[in-house]
Formats: sequence, structure tokens, C-alpha cells
Amino acid sequence: MANTFKIKTNDAMPSSSGTPLTLYTVPSTTTSVVLGLLLCNIHTAEVNVSVKIESDTSDTETNQTVFVVKNAPIPVGGTLEVLTGSKVVLQTTDVVKVDCSVSAKIDAALSIMEIT
Repeated sequence: MANTFKIKTNDAMPSSSGTPLTLYTVPSTTTSVVLGLLLCNIHTAEVNVSVKIESDTSDTETNQTVFVVKNAPIPVGGTLEVLTGSKVVLQTTDVVKVDCSVSAKIDAALSIMEIT
């Protein structure tokens, strides 16, 4: 098994408020560990952000879509560190999506370790 550390970034997301944008999808035959997620407000006013994990994987149970954070406020120029001190394991085809109350006003940086 190989462990590869990666960063996935996206500036000015999402392209449309109310339509979560995919930041990361776990590749096939891969398990990923989310090490951290930074969301920065690049707008001139406070914004609210949501992050969700969409999972369709099943083993002994079926996983479902869940919010990691919902409508969290970020002040002007501020950064929200999601999952501080925690880790989340993602399986093949799981997706991390980000939404914002204002279109194209969040910069995102996701640190992961992919296990193949």
C-alpha cells in the first residue's frame, strides 16, 4: 500500500450559490484520509459556508450524504478550519462538496492522504 499526501485547492467557489461544488472525489481503488480543510472568505462581507460528504459506498451498512458543517459564518478575510484535530476517512467515489451563501467567494484548500 502506498500513502501519498496531496492538496486539492479551488479558488472562488462555488460557481453558483446554493449549488455545492465538488472539491474532491476519491479515485477508484483508493481510500483517503482528510487531514484538514481550510475555507477562506474572499468577499467584502461575511459569508456562510457548508461542507458535505456525499457517500454511496456500502459494506455492512449504506452511507449517506452528511454535512460536516452547515451555514457556518466566516467574517471578511477570515478562514474557517474545518475538522480541527479530527480526521475523516473517505472511500472510493465519496465526494467532498462546498457551498457558500454568495457565489464564488470561498477559497478552499483540502489536505488529504490517499492510500492505494
